[in-house]
Amino acid sequence: MTRTRNVPSKSYEACEDKRSEQRLLHKWTRYSSAKLEEVEETLLSALRKPFESVFVDVGQCVGTNDKIRTVALNRESENIPVLLLHGLGAGVGLWVLNLDAIAEHRPMYAIDILGFGRSSHPKYDADPIAAERQFVESIEAWRVAMGLERMYILGHSMGGYLACSYSITHPQRVAGLILADPWGFMETPPRIKRKYWIRILYRTARKMNFYPLTVVRMAGPTAAWLLSRRRTDITSRFEGIVPDERVVADYLHLVNAQKPSGESGFCAIQKNFGWPINPMLKRIDQIDPTIPMTFIYGSESWIDFEAGEVTKEKRAGCFVQVKIIDNASHHLYADFPDIFNRHVNDACFTYDKRINAQSKVTELVAEE
Repeated sequence: MTRTRNVPSKSYEACEDKRSEQRLLHKWTRYSSAKLEEVEETLLSALRKPFESVFVDVGQCVGTNDKIRTVALNRESENIPVLLLHGLGAGVGLWVLNLDAIAEHRPMYAIDILGFGRSSHPKYDADPIAAERQFVESIEAWRVAMGLERMYILGHSMGGYLACSYSITHPQRVAGLILADPWGFMETPPRIKRKYWIRILYRTARKMNFYPLTVVRMAGPTAAWLLSRRRTDITSRFEGIVPDERVVADYLHLVNAQKPSGESGFCAIQKNFGWPINPMLKRIDQIDPTIPMTFIYGSESWIDFEAGEVTKEKRAGCFVQVKIIDNASHHLYADFPDIFNRHVNDACFTYDKRINAQSKVTELVAEE
């Protein structure tokens, strides 16, 4: 009788290596999915309205069994819903100052973009076109799973870029865009292009797999403490709703202490430390002219709000408005939430009126 010996396959060994690396990462960074859930629940407990908390199965968007973390409010409303897309290194918890107000008149959904927060953390493609497509198709798979016909999309920073990209690919699903300090519109400035050392440093960082939030993971057990002191521009904004500002610092730490999945996707679509490979202003004419757009900027933000004005020029005859919140930073949604929420709701009301008027015209034409 011939005896056989079970030999682990290379794929199995590779999986074991990855699990081992992940355990070491979590041990050093003090990441805990249970702790992240607890901290997120503490933030969301400040909401006045009831909400649903679910993981939406989106299949094989990037990984093999991807799920998108979703918080939903006022789903019973028949008005057009609004989807919230956060920026780099954030998650649904940081919208807590906005969720109640935005959900006052319509269904509202906030998600952890695939690769961030409590959503699945698959490996994104390194090719910029492929990675952007993966981000977009994960949003589309989420929409299909949720059974939504059309939606307004509110995107902050990177989320604004993805909202526009999604609109180019799936225009029939977008009823309006609200772009809060959107990243990725402008090209790399000449002053950056001229600095050869920046390009060298950037290429070196990429070869070493140094991601935007690697420093958070490198800080290990001290990360939350450092964030509580170095990012008071964010943590202090939530003092009125959480018992301890360390809750927000813990949240920022835990959403970024995991493997850099969404970060890797972001790095694929950017260059030179934060400039888009494929700037949105070059593609703005590809967004359906019937889709209204509202830009909301913070006057003290590092984002150049010239992009909003340039968009108005490039989309002459289309609905484009630009709002500036005085003294607000890049995190304008938390700096002045009342003003920000009012701008968002006003934009949605304006879009509602335009859609209703268009529907009446269509009905009249059909009757004739």
